[in-house]
Amino acid sequence: MNDVSTETAVFDRENTAQMRMARRYLNWVGWRILRLVNTLHGLGAFALITLGVIVTKLHAASHVIHPLIRAQIHRAGVRLLPIISFSALALGLVILGQTVALLSRVGATNYAGTIMVTVVVRELGPLITALLVLARVGTAIVIELGTARALGEVEALEAIGIDPIHYLVMPRVAGLALAIFALTVYLILVTLFSGYLFAFLQDVPLLPGDYFSQLAGALRWEDFVLLALKTCAFGSLIAVVTCYHGLARPLRVEEVAQATTQAVVESVVACTLLDAAFIVVYLVM
Repeated sequence: MNDVSTETAVFDRENTAQMRMARRYLNWVGWRILRLVNTLHGLGAFALITLGVIVTKLHAASHVIHPLIRAQIHRAGVRLLPIISFSALALGLVILGQTVALLSRVGATNYAGTIMVTVVVRELGPLITALLVLARVGTAIVIELGTARALGEVEALEAIGIDPIHYLVMPRVAGLALAIFALTVYLILVTLFSGYLFAFLQDVPLLPGDYFSQLAGALRWEDFVLLALKTCAFGSLIAVVTCYHGLARPLRVEEVAQATTQAVVESVVACTLLDAAFIVVYLVM
């Protein structure tokens, strides 16, 4: 009887421990779900407010806002040309040069244009550009706005009658959208040219006329429209997420780093999901 009682007690303790672990896991999952829902709700509300300000105050105080937009384009576009150029050359060498060389070995160089349009124009070009802008400019936006919020500068703007969304957020949304679009076009062009250059240096039997004819044949007018929509959507999405984490709630200075990390993670996830949505659009075209 004592052995049976001991085994029963051990079983009860193990069962209780397992139930506690399961309860803790369920609590953790529930907490993560609630946090995700709260974040999505806040981001959605912030995005709608930003959209409303853009629509209603697009031309308001243009002598102040337009220079701010140009400054953001210079910051997120012109100043990133060196790293974009390096990335384009590396992409041309690693992806296109090697792809064309492999296709030539199996006698399938006539598919080079289609592969390059699919890989570079539709997928890697916009996504790589968006991630580079996020790493260089998106993090700076969270730090700037989070620090301004922590030091009370945002409240000071509101006290003198300046809308922080109009003055701080709208220029960044417009600037990043236009900058990512322009940088993506530049990256794609440099990648396509450098890719053929590296293939030419490997003595791949593909004439320049045939190469560019394949590119022209693989491109459709929908590609240009979707490229513009995707890149502008990436820029707007990154700007909204980073501005939200910098402005949405009061921050202490020591919390800015954590807000920056969270903004980067959410921006990467959002851009990846948006890219997946565009893949579905490409497949049904």
